[in-house]
Amino acid sequence: MKNLKAFALLAALVISAHITMAQDDATNGQPRSPKWISEKGYWVIESNIKTPKSSIVRFYTNDQHLIYTETVEGVVLNVKKKKTLMNLKNVLEKVVFAWEKNGELKDIGELVAVLGKKK
Repeated sequence: MKNLKAFALLAALVISAHITMAQDDATNGQPRSPKWISEKGYWVIESNIKTPKSSIVRFYTNDQHLIYTETVEGVVLNVKKKKTLMNLKNVLEKVVFAWEKNGELKDIGELVAVLGKKK
């Protein structure tokens, strides 16, 4: 009976080790990044606790080059919501694409504010 328990424990350990190695092979040892993280750059939100409906959103390239700044009024940007994060990613990718194409941005408009408003 003891041999059977020891064998079952050993088999469980071997199987779990095999599954763990298979998962590591699938991701090549690299942890997956969330869907809302862009490969083209990043964004920073500046806000104040006393004025939650007023924020400044700055978009940067991966080289830490500021390419676009937008002031958002009347919208609370809740970064805990996936929809907000995905909207910011979409705006970032549009801004980086326009910046790479033209070298500078001229009056893009209120991208973040438009995406943040409820429809």
